Amino acid sequence: MKFHVPEMNCGHCVAAIEKAVKAADPSATIRTDLAAHATEIDSTVSTAALLQVLAEAGYPAIALGEGSED
Repeated sequence: MKFHVPEMNCGHCVAAIEKAVKAADPSATIRTDLAAHATEIDSTVSTAALLQVLAEAGYPAIALGEGSED
């Protein structure tokens, strides 16, 4: 699932997001694009739960849809 994360703008932000997502799903795969303020998360956790995890970490996000299959 891809997310737009407007408040993500540095390496610390990326690390905080990765830590929060990994706490919810240790097997999650996370790819980020700081320039686009976007992250793609492959997880067994629901989109709604991921949105909550991101918000609780201080990074409210907008779900953009399914990620790429590459």
